[in-house]
Amino acid sequence: MGTETMPDAGPGAAPVPWSDPAVVLATCGWVGRIPWAPGTFGTAVGLALAACLPRAAAALGLAGAWSGAAFELAVSLGLVAVGVAICGAAARRMGRGGDPGAIVWDEMASVPLGLLAVPAEARGPAVYAAAFLLHRVFDIAKPFPCRQLERLPGGLGIMADDVGAAAWMALGLRLLLLAGLPAP
Repeated sequence: MGTETMPDAGPGAAPVPWSDPAVVLATCGWVGRIPWAPGTFGTAVGLALAACLPRAAAALGLAGAWSGAAFELAVSLGLVAVGVAICGAAARRMGRGGDPGAIVWDEMASVPLGLLAVPAEARGPAVYAAAFLLHRVFDIAKPFPCRQLERLPGGLGIMADDVGAAAWMALGLRLLLLAGLPAP
């Protein structure tokens, strides 16, 4: 897994340094190398992480509603913050312009942030399925202001549009919960 050309890179493209630490991190351990819909798989990684965070909070003795949510928020914001640097460095090293499809750290980090709209004890399979679908829809459709956020420079733009998609996802989840769907 040294250096290879990305499948969508076009003729004459420089090889991607897949073993570079920033590239490994930004692709979530090469999950982003999956040739079809890498963002979908990055979202799945984010869901798995989001499902683990309440358990991690409980294991650390932070099982209370507020302390568990504060732990999840801190981890989520930390992932977004370091993601700006990681994704920016990986995009430069990959030489693929704005937001290379193989970079999926943005999906992974933003999904847990959006799921904070639902208390941990109310998150069941239906909530996770709805979160997955909503995040993918908003990440692909890029409603206001996601498309504008994507235009920010470097890693900030890579991360910001997905944080925007997570905000839309959170709103969608809250509306679904107010309507009584999905039940935990």
